[in-house]
Amino acid sequence: VEERLGGLLDAAGLPPADDPAQAVAVAAERAEADLRRITERRAQAVELREQRAEHERQARTARALAGHLRANNFERWLLAEALDLLVDGASRILRELSQGQYDLVHDKGEFFVVDHHDAGLRRGVRTLSGGETFQASLALALALSEQLAGMSTTAASLESIVLDEGFGTLDAATLDIVAATLESLAARGDRMVGVVTHVPALAERIPVRFEVRKDARTAHVERTGR
Repeated sequence: VEERLGGLLDAAGLPPADDPAQAVAVAAERAEADLRRITERRAQAVELREQRAEHERQARTARALAGHLRANNFERWLLAEALDLLVDGASRILRELSQGQYDLVHDKGEFFVVDHHDAGLRRGVRTLSGGETFQASLALALALSEQLAGMSTTAASLESIVLDEGFGTLDAATLDIVAATLESLAARGDRMVGVVTHVPALAERIPVRFEVRKDARTAHVERTGR
């Protein structure tokens, strides 16, 4: 028994002792203390790994922000954000003006429309007709006016917009779309739209008109319509 006990103590790395029971008790107590220290250190290691992951995330954010804050990148980032907001607002307006047919999107500086009357086909704005192009341009102009009002540091309100689009170059069908678009816009009642035109067919469909009349010596403005 003594030989077997001595072998067990030797295998456990304990020196020979006159009182093996006491030696084993001391060794067990030391082992339990070591185990507690290891458990605490493992818990600390988990906490340190979490802190390291958080610091790495903050470092990535700081590096990305530093890149954005460089003069050219910051300007590019601001313009991209402003363009996204502009196109989103214009798309909402264009969808309303086109009776739900078109959404407006952009990609790498190019504008496209999504045609919901053609299975959601995405195509360039250059494929739009004259009247549809007018609707898209008007939607962008209105969205831009909304953004400018929103970005103002004062309580600015852009309640009117004046269009001078060269309507004399449009054919009769396109003029009809333009007039219908303006009438739809007026029905919304949230903004006054003025139109500068020499086209009688378009002017006649505008309820309130101011006509500039001139003779050989002078000119005057006369209000017509309602």
